[in-house]
Amino acid sequence: MPARVAVTIVDETPGVARRAAFTLTLDGARVTARELIERRVRHEVEIYNRQKPEIFEGLIQPTDAERTLNGWRLKNPRVIDADRQVANACDAFRRGRILLLVDDRQLATLDEDVTLTRDAEVCFYKLVPLVGG
Repeated sequence: MPARVAVTIVDETPGVARRAAFTLTLDGARVTARELIERRVRHEVEIYNRQKPEIFEGLIQPTDAERTLNGWRLKNPRVIDADRQVANACDAFRRGRILLLVDDRQLATLDEDVTLTRDAEVCFYKLVPLVGG
């Protein structure tokens, strides 16, 4: 059984302070960019859908949501579709709207893999505001 690896997820946006989002535990050290994006987005959506907070703090802005200081407020609170959010995040990565860096190494394609070390830092660098599901 592969060793579990905990990584720190960090968000950066030009002109905005760097923000450590959370620690994410993965089932193995070898992952693709797609898997990192999917695990991160599904984690955020799961927390939001379970807790129903006033603000969604996630990588991708849900449709029909307005920007707040720390995330997005849904105009009509609802369950967020994780599959749609993942698809939108992967599309944003392909279009170069999100850069993905693992310990300062930029991943260029969704299928590029990387071996994570203990306490690795995964940085999602958002170049433009993102709207999704």
